[in-house]
Amino acid sequence: MPRPTKCRRVCHYPHTLAFSPVSGGGEKPPVVLTVDEYETLRLIDREGMSQEQCSESMQIARTTVQKIYGSARKKLADVLVDGLPLRIEGGDVQLCDGTPDECACTGCFKHYYHNQYQKPEGDTVMRIAVAYENGEIFQHFGHTKQFKVYDAENGSVTNNTVVDTNGSGHGALAGVLTALQVDALICGGIGAGAQNALAAANIRLYGGVSGNADQAVEALLVQKLEYNPDVQCSHHGEHHHHDHTCGEHSCEEHHHHRGHCSHK
Repeated sequence: MPRPTKCRRVCHYPHTLAFSPVSGGGEKPPVVLTVDEYETLRLIDREGMSQEQCSESMQIARTTVQKIYGSARKKLADVLVDGLPLRIEGGDVQLCDGTPDECACTGCFKHYYHNQYQKPEGDTVMRIAVAYENGEIFQHFGHTKQFKVYDAENGSVTNNTVVDTNGSGHGALAGVLTALQVDALICGGIGAGAQNALAAANIRLYGGVSGNADQAVEALLVQKLEYNPDVQCSHHGEHHHHDHTCGEHSCEEHHHHRGHCSHK
């Protein structure tokens, strides 16, 4: 039996998940670059890290980094030489939480959120974020300008605050939620890429919800929140009461809340 793949730690999901040639290639099958392959390119070619530094950041062996990085460079060469579309998705990854011990990226936006909004200690504390606008649940996750963040314990809200996303979008929003140490997200529409990013952070998703934000959190705490487990950003179906947690996966070797990994 093969050993399970170790989770590769990444700072955040890409802001742009697909690229296409201006002409003469859009109809061809896309090259798929996994998120961990993207991360090696970002750290080594963009951040200027050595392969050893990259391996420390991603928490994998240097030989593994060499293999992933080589695959990523080959795929980019195919895209450029043959004029192929590119899509970024998949990979065995987990999002770092933005702490200095985990995140080696200079000036990472997650450092601010982690330091500014410390989560109360305690195994029974649950932190819930709601895509928020003027008291209501905002319906387009990728354009969320604010989250309302609630701390709850023993079924009751103990604190809440509104947090600006400072222009973060799509993949970066999952990084914001990770740095905020959020356990669950309530939102309206949300695309597949963002769902994958949330799964990589092991954040439980309650999508397809509308109405008052405070009331939705109260309903969640008493297990009466109606939501759509099959929500997509482009369309919203009827809300259903359901116990399913969307897109949640975990590595066999990691069982801690922040040690879960998205397998796509």
